[in-house]
Amino acid sequence: MDAMDRKILTELQLDGRLTVTELAARVKLSVSPCHRRLRDLERAGAIRGYRAVVDPAAVGLDFEALVFATLRWEDRDTVETFEAAVAAVPHVTQAQRLFGEPDYLLRVATADLATYQQLYDQQLAKLPGVQRLTSTLVMKNVVHDRPLPEQPTPTPAPSPAGDGRRAAAARKPARRAG
Repeated sequence: MDAMDRKILTELQLDGRLTVTELAARVKLSVSPCHRRLRDLERAGAIRGYRAVVDPAAVGLDFEALVFATLRWEDRDTVETFEAAVAAVPHVTQAQRLFGEPDYLLRVATADLATYQQLYDQQLAKLPGVQRLTSTLVMKNVVHDRPLPEQPTPTPAPSPAGDGRRAAAARKPARRAG
């Protein structure tokens, strides 16, 4: 992945609805190479998909809680069973396994506190393998859906010989006799 691929990814994170023509103009590349790079990024999995970012308040799900889950045991069966059960709860919008305590962080979206309490009592508290759940209510999202930061293009490592000219000469393609 080079600097141009990173520019393409940055622009698409800001506006995933850009046409290839608009994207090419923003990254200062002609349309055909831009389209080829876009397809390559999709095939490589750097772009996992395109989706609409929905305002939770617009659909009545503006109550958010962070739920910290600690498991009784951390054997493979317990972890797999817990993760499958969490994935089946539609109100869990994100689930992350953590290092240290607690074991998991779940982001939950509901309509209000009463709906959250019902979800907690009927589904979250019954998740398999759970020793303890702790909830924190979200007051306000300060940073949300921020694009990933653009990463600099890695620079090649210095030549082991320490002579940049020899390393550059080694990278040049050989000329064909003709």
